[in-house]
Amino acid sequence: MAHRYKKTQKSRPHAEPEGHPQNLTATDVQVAEAGEPTPARTSSADFLLLQTLFHELFQTETSAKWHPQREARRLGEVPPARALRAVSEHATAVLQELPELARKYDLPVSGLGKTAGFLLSTMRQWVLDRLIEPERSYRGTLGGMRHGVDLVELISQVAQAQSRRELAQWCTRWLSERRPLVEAVAAELAWFAQSPEEAVGKHGRTGPLHKLRQVLRPAVSQAHA
Repeated sequence: MAHRYKKTQKSRPHAEPEGHPQNLTATDVQVAEAGEPTPARTSSADFLLLQTLFHELFQTETSAKWHPQREARRLGEVPPARALRAVSEHATAVLQELPELARKYDLPVSGLGKTAGFLLSTMRQWVLDRLIEPERSYRGTLGGMRHGVDLVELISQVAQAQSRRELAQWCTRWLSERRPLVEAVAAELAWFAQSPEEAVGKHGRTGPLHKLRQVLRPAVSQAHA
């Protein structure tokens, strides 16, 4: 007697929709649909570079928020102080945007970077700025701002190289807003040239560095004789 065998069909798992690989977060899928690479689709070196730069961005923007405020209070109601406050206000607004931007690309919302920026600004306020002349402190603050511009320019170039269009657009907007503010701070160096008493300040006349120069000047003059 012939036996009939029923072929059992094994259930097959549902196929993942094309373009939505497994182990991607909802954010990854959203970014992928926008045509931008996710961390899984970029090399580890690419992603590590962007991570490192974003850590530094949180730090520099935190410094750009706090230090110009403190420098402005030190100077009083003078034109350079107004230029400093404008940069501080812009950095404050940027710091509110950065966490969402970082999360979109699975980048760190760097509390450590923000803490480091705040501590560096505080240390400078209570130590270095009490030893040097106001004009030198102002130039140091300006140097930090220019460093921030260089950093965002590099992030923009990295974003373009990795086809992260939205991040590149954000950098372009940041640069268009921040550059004029930093240039305005640089333009106020002329105020120090026209206000030598304020430029030197009490630390320049009687501070520790002034006394050290007085002690070293004879030895330096003798060495060059």
